[in-house]
Amino acid sequence: MPHAYDLLDVAAFKDKHCLKWHHYPRDVLPLWVADMDFPTAEPIKEALVEQASSNNLGYPVWKGLPGLIESAVEHLKSHNWHIEAADVHLLNGIIPGLYLASLACASEGEEVIIQSPIYPPFMMAVNETRRVPLYNQLRRNNDRWEIDFEHLESLLTPATRLLMLCNPHNPTGHVYSREELEKLAEFVLRHRLWVVSDELHSDLIYPGYKHIPFASLNPELAQRTITLFGPTKSFNIAGLKIGFMIVQNHALLSRLRKLAHGLVWGPNVMAQAASIAAYRQGQEWLADTVQYLDGNRKLIADFLADCLPQVRYLEPKGTYLAWLDFSALELGDNLHNFLLNKAQVGLNPGPSYGPGGEGFARLNFATSRAIVQEALERIHQAVKTER
Repeated sequence: MPHAYDLLDVAAFKDKHCLKWHHYPRDVLPLWVADMDFPTAEPIKEALVEQASSNNLGYPVWKGLPGLIESAVEHLKSHNWHIEAADVHLLNGIIPGLYLASLACASEGEEVIIQSPIYPPFMMAVNETRRVPLYNQLRRNNDRWEIDFEHLESLLTPATRLLMLCNPHNPTGHVYSREELEKLAEFVLRHRLWVVSDELHSDLIYPGYKHIPFASLNPELAQRTITLFGPTKSFNIAGLKIGFMIVQNHALLSRLRKLAHGLVWGPNVMAQAASIAAYRQGQEWLADTVQYLDGNRKLIADFLADCLPQVRYLEPKGTYLAWLDFSALELGDNLHNFLLNKAQVGLNPGPSYGPGGEGFARLNFATSRAIVQEALERIHQAVKTER
């Protein structure tokens, strides 16, 4: 019996007024920006209807709707992280948290370590606040991505203040092990760095792996860490714009709040209602969705092994993103245009993810199996024609 996600209608997507399906021409399959094509969980839709019908669409209190912060605190217990409601600050998304961390933890001209290739707003937050990026490229070691600790040590100068972490990592899908995180924690504490850890994809983890919040490793590290997380990727509600910034150092949290005042607002009431429903009633939907995504990531592995062995791919341990290495095809700077114009597939170009992204493209496989298969077939045919 087919899964409901197998029945998704491409024609209907093309008529949706959303960024993912309107960025490229209609004949291009868009597997780029990190939105799922899956229907929103019913409890979330019901919560939105109820909120809209409540005649309560005015300004929310700064602590959010009743139960909002509590739902996040309760949810994080499933990640073996116990925090207090007082540690949580509401944001209208995760990206503002990266900017606030850059402003709060480093001064203009001081240095921020970035583990590239990385989601572009990490670099934007550093460059646009006039901080100095120090790139420490992740390296591929056989069947895994890993931090280059030797190079990391060599980057440090007296002006280095902040380290940016993405766990699970976007775009590689790497989920850091406890051993890796503890080694990184030792480095952070020894050099007295601040950390901002984007853990937005932390509920999208595949069997055999486990997400460990960086700040949960020990109390001293928690005092130096800003954690960003939320329901938008896991529950496919990115357009509602909500995020949680968790800081157990309340002096640092106070500084972040002062910087945010008047510039970074909290989430609207609809986003808040959706978030409560997601964390309290959406777990069955999430488990089913992760299981489906697991099948998609394996489909990609099997197809590439059989038909496109030139394209290297490590199955992600988390996220719904495939980081594809096309460098063996020697297309250079023409890779994105080749995929777009020859294969008619819209992926994220690797160079936009900073050093280490050359020759790569990011594919979002949070869609039907048929659409993933069609995209891969298009790439395969384009490569055959080109060669």
